[in-house]
Amino acid sequence: MIRKIVLSGGKGLIGKPLTQALIRDGAQVVLLVRRPAQSEVTAGVTEVEWHPEAPDPIADPTPLEGSSAAVHLSGANVADHRWTPSYKATILASRVDSSRALKKIFAGLQAPPPVVVAASATGYYGDRGNEVLTEAAGPGSGFLAEVCQIWEAATSPLAARIVQLRFSVVLTSRGGALPKLLGAFRLGLGGQMGSGRQWMSWVSLEDAVGAIQFAIAEPSLSGPCNTTSPFPVTNAEFTYTLGRLLHRPTFLRVPSFVLRAAFGEMASESVLASTRAVPERLHAAGFQFSHERLEQAVSEMV
Repeated sequence: MIRKIVLSGGKGLIGKPLTQALIRDGAQVVLLVRRPAQSEVTAGVTEVEWHPEAPDPIADPTPLEGSSAAVHLSGANVADHRWTPSYKATILASRVDSSRALKKIFAGLQAPPPVVVAASATGYYGDRGNEVLTEAAGPGSGFLAEVCQIWEAATSPLAARIVQLRFSVVLTSRGGALPKLLGAFRLGLGGQMGSGRQWMSWVSLEDAVGAIQFAIAEPSLSGPCNTTSPFPVTNAEFTYTLGRLLHRPTFLRVPSFVLRAAFGEMASESVLASTRAVPERLHAAGFQFSHERLEQAVSEMV
């Protein structure tokens, strides 16, 4: 029997390779899109138009019936714009509205998905210095921590088994932050951000996709799960590793006050925040990372 997987956010950094991986595994992907659905899509993909903010998010939910699982990745990119009050509202609403819409849709199905894998983020923990953060750690303070708490509360009722993957910085040459950093480093403009002592949790795109597939298949897994390499690094270590692999100097340093002046609150809660999260639950459940060490992961990308 062919598995059917419902996917929101399928056009994003993680969603695109996840769709390809699910199809390779023989699944049928029902992709929720915010435009008119295309009748001719890649083999293995069915598109269904949805509008999470509408009273009736989907005109006809029949294609979602009998799905084996759902993966919920919808949410505005936190690094796309400066955090104005308007964009902060967009960041939160894009996550909460889409989660509530899925709850309404699934409640109307005769056979809703028994498991939902939903995105969250290690921003849940806030700026925690050198503290090693397992899933047992409480939430931090700040905008991202607040968003993650509300986000997880909104996804908790989506299925009998809900897995909330707290993604760290996703590293890939296909997009996100790494290609921009590599461009700067190749020009000899790479350097530490602030003190360089802040911890950075990271995960390769391949492991992010693999963790989603693992979470779907592993019945013992539920609740929040840190989706990070087992070996976080400081910003100084990250900078040194990129410089050495690219054979470029890394003596430059961007002071904290410059970053805060340029990016405001976003700088304080992203590149300057220290988050030393580790994947305790994924490890306990038996997930095997393909990229545990930063040097191994980045060397394949450069």
